[in-house]
Amino acid sequence: MTSPRFSTAPDGTRFRDLNGNGVMDPYEDPRRSADERTEDLVGRLSLEEKVGLMFQTVIEVGDDGEVLEAPGKISKSPTTTVVVHKNMNHFNVHAIRTARQAATWNNNLQALAESTPHGIPVTISTDPRHAFVENTGVAFSAGPFSQWPEGLGLAALDDVETVRRFAEVARREYVAVGIRAALHPQIDLATEPRWGRQAQTLGQDAARVTEFTAAYLRGFQGEKLGPDSVACTTKHFPGGGPQQDGEDAHFPYGREQVYPGGMFDYHLEPFREAIRRGTAAMMPYYGMPIGLEVDGEAIEEVGFGYNRQIVTGLLREQLGYDGVVVTDWELVNDNHVGDQVLPARAWGVEHLTAVERMEKILDAGSDQFGGEECVEMLLELVRAGRVSEQRIDESVRRLLRVKFELGLFDDPYVDVDAAERIVGNPEFRALGEEAQARSLTVLVNEERDGRPVLPLRSVGAVYAEGFRADDVAELGEVVTDPSQADLAIVRIGAPFDPRDDLFLEAWFHQGSLEFAPGLVYRLNQIAASCPLVIVVNLDRPAILTPFVGHAAAIVADYGSSARAVLDALTGRVLPRGRLPIEIPRSMDAVRSSREDVPSDTGDPVFPVHHGLELTDALVTAGQRG
Repeated sequence: MTSPRFSTAPDGTRFRDLNGNGVMDPYEDPRRSADERTEDLVGRLSLEEKVGLMFQTVIEVGDDGEVLEAPGKISKSPTTTVVVHKNMNHFNVHAIRTARQAATWNNNLQALAESTPHGIPVTISTDPRHAFVENTGVAFSAGPFSQWPEGLGLAALDDVETVRRFAEVARREYVAVGIRAALHPQIDLATEPRWGRQAQTLGQDAARVTEFTAAYLRGFQGEKLGPDSVACTTKHFPGGGPQQDGEDAHFPYGREQVYPGGMFDYHLEPFREAIRRGTAAMMPYYGMPIGLEVDGEAIEEVGFGYNRQIVTGLLREQLGYDGVVVTDWELVNDNHVGDQVLPARAWGVEHLTAVERMEKILDAGSDQFGGEECVEMLLELVRAGRVSEQRIDESVRRLLRVKFELGLFDDPYVDVDAAERIVGNPEFRALGEEAQARSLTVLVNEERDGRPVLPLRSVGAVYAEGFRADDVAELGEVVTDPSQADLAIVRIGAPFDPRDDLFLEAWFHQGSLEFAPGLVYRLNQIAASCPLVIVVNLDRPAILTPFVGHAAAIVADYGSSARAVLDALTGRVLPRGRLPIEIPRSMDAVRSSREDVPSDTGDPVFPVHHGLELTDALVTAGQRG
């Protein structure tokens, strides 16, 4: 799509006349630096335009790519209201059905943005959407995009090049539909086994996560931001893993973050690398540190987004970060969706009014309010003299600089036909499926009849759960009674305690890591009648102890299709996964461990980095058998 505002200057320079004055103003001049263009535009903007830049909220896509002119399932306002009347131009997109729909919508949204006084283009961001988890508060399943294992699966591959390749593919697919900002990578260290946010992390090993972070940012951003880049928001500073008892800080009962092992610096390591690699933005976590001291100074017990010692003192001054800081979602106002509510994550400052919370966030050093659209509140703070316009300008410069570096002012439109060709193309899908299969981790592989059970070979009859009959038909006749089977293969998810009181809570897997006793009994009964292969999806650890010694094989996956699982189990693709987290022996061991210390559960049933290989020789033997 071509913008109606494209013009040509007298010297032949092509530019977008975004303010419609017929002149190529400095901010419209593609030959100037991002800093020059930013400085020119800041001087032209009204207070209302500046304030609009400082909010980023959820936006939803019309069924056929039209802008949605009514509140959505989660979005609060019609699109024209937020773009034109509130001057907002950063949005976190939710459900996407097709590449054509998303690309068409981007173009319609950018055309709407041209109607604003200075034509500031929209930056579309997204949570991860290339894997399997579907959780509106965390990530989306792949849909039309290529599908890869979750972050834990990328970590299980223990291959920096695969992380970079994933990021490069995801970047190309994002750019094709107009998504230019990623609300990831999530580089929190998964040191608390119960924590419900582990699936999108890159594991517990700080040294490896640091290497993965560099590769991830290189794949998405390149060596520096440019017209083909996706700007990354690295999260959650200074590390969200050490949640007390593993409860998640989205919810009031999970607000405390603790460091009983004194490992604060360990959790900070990957973020130092993200800063070195020029991450475009950083997101502080919801968590409220309890009893934390940094360099001998007691840290205020308020959520990190409110914490001046952490955002300004540590991130900006000590670590030298001058990029964008965007808060996690809804620190100011409660979130009401239908008949459910989620209180503002105002941990430690619950007593403050919404206006006072906003003021404290700005004083802490953040540039943008995530999940909010209450622009009138910030306008009132400035007009009342409680926040200076100079303070607003500091954040506006950072936010505009990224837009200029991404080339959005020069051309934010995408080719709808090209988007259909690029997104989810056969090459990208094949790479994702291979990564799914390779990431599987073989934890147990016993010998039966003189050979290891894996790789699987054809048998007379096979019993299966968690697969369709067609998925496993290659292994033998599919039967419904395990007592009549020569092999049983059962796919299960890691256990969790179902909760559904607060908005989003039902999507989070939290609580105990123990399987229900009935399931344990039933699967061990199956194992007594025929060799049992258990495939367990690890979105966080699971207590697998009851199955060890019963199951003939135990295999972990981190987001894989049935086809990818069978490819790995039969050896068509050799599974190479190594555990990126440890598998505790018991819940007692979990409860006695320290939340911030990696590998602290004591005598784990499977330690971090454990994984058995199916060698080429074994695969060949299995094929002969």
